[in-house]
Amino acid sequence: MGSDALPQPVGLSGRMVPMSEDAQGAAAAVPPASFGRVDADGTVYVRTSDGERAVGQVPDVSADEALAFYVRRYTALELEVSLLERRVRGGNLSPDDAAASIRTVRETVQTANAVGDLDRLTGRLDGLSPLLEEQRAARKAERSRQHDETLAAKERFVAEAERLAQSNDWRGGVNRFRSLLDQWKQLPRLDRATDDALWHRFSSARTTYTRRRKAQFAQQAERREAAKAAKEEIIAEAEKLADSTEWGPTTGAFRNLMSRWKAAGPAPREVEEELWQRFRGIQDQFFAAKQQALSEQDAEFRDNQQAKEALLDEAEKLLPVTDLNAAKAGFRDFLDRWAEIGKVPREAMRPLDNRMRAVEKAIRDAEDERWRRTNPEARARAEDTAAKLQDQISSLEEKADKAEARGDQRAARDARDSAATYRQWLEQAEQTASEFRPD
Repeated sequence: MGSDALPQPVGLSGRMVPMSEDAQGAAAAVPPASFGRVDADGTVYVRTSDGERAVGQVPDVSADEALAFYVRRYTALELEVSLLERRVRGGNLSPDDAAASIRTVRETVQTANAVGDLDRLTGRLDGLSPLLEEQRAARKAERSRQHDETLAAKERFVAEAERLAQSNDWRGGVNRFRSLLDQWKQLPRLDRATDDALWHRFSSARTTYTRRRKAQFAQQAERREAAKAAKEEIIAEAEKLADSTEWGPTTGAFRNLMSRWKAAGPAPREVEEELWQRFRGIQDQFFAAKQQALSEQDAEFRDNQQAKEALLDEAEKLLPVTDLNAAKAGFRDFLDRWAEIGKVPREAMRPLDNRMRAVEKAIRDAEDERWRRTNPEARARAEDTAAKLQDQISSLEEKADKAEARGDQRAARDARDSAATYRQWLEQAEQTASEFRPD
């Protein structure tokens, strides 16, 4: 076999693997060929810590060429080890996958038909073991951290789900449960027992909420159907009142119907607006007719107001009362004409009534005054009082004279002071008595 026919080194995958610059530098530092030799028959040997072994035979070529062929195989192995080191140190493989790859490459190196420092390659592979242990520890710590975070997240989801299960948030709760479920699915699983227990609580809470929600909506649907029936009954009653002209009682009846409408609650959404439009239309019909009638009535009432104001102007001319009999006759005529005039606007009732009562009071006061002045019993009482006061004064004056006669000036002075006081009362009594005289 000539030198041109020598095969190129191949990697573990069977592909052609070129010699790297790093491998060339390492080979230059410790020549791989120094670990091999060639016999005269072309058999090539490699030297390892276990001794020397034959790796192959290349006849019909020089020893250098034969040795170079197996060195190139070593270089390919070295490159394979370097690539594996990079992948392991870069964390591109899991520790278990990396360990499996290292075992495979190590077996290949130990049995390789190549010339070079195979022990060094084996040592480099063995030197990755501590790194794998560190990576395993790191991955274990990361898995523990992820486990704790996942456990905490799922426990939060369960707690929130159980709160929602007892809430009455029938719209927002559905969306929140959907969001929680989506987030749950994105989390990794825990150990089976823990994960199943948490999922059972979460699922039970969701089931409880769903059942309560369905029950609530069923009750709500029942209430809405009852409200629909009640409102249809209200509409039927309203239709009977639509043409009524008994404005006051019918207005009260419509007010009662509106209270019942509100108390009935909402009907099903698809009919609620239609029912309301029907009911409001009936109300509008009645109140429009009422407003028109009241507008016509107000015009009549305003005419009545003007008539009563004119009549009051006449009545007020009777004041002040100078002729009681004429004033009373005039007021009786006023009352007869007042009664013939109809109603006035509500806001005018009190002012007109106040004016009428003022005229009436003035005439009544004049009549009371005349009776007071012409009452014989009152006059007799006033004259009797005056007589008694006069007798008291005479007695006091007599008492004063006797006190002076005996020289008791103090007693005389006290008696005359008392007499002076009684004299003032006598003047008032005489004035009162003088007021009681016939007209």
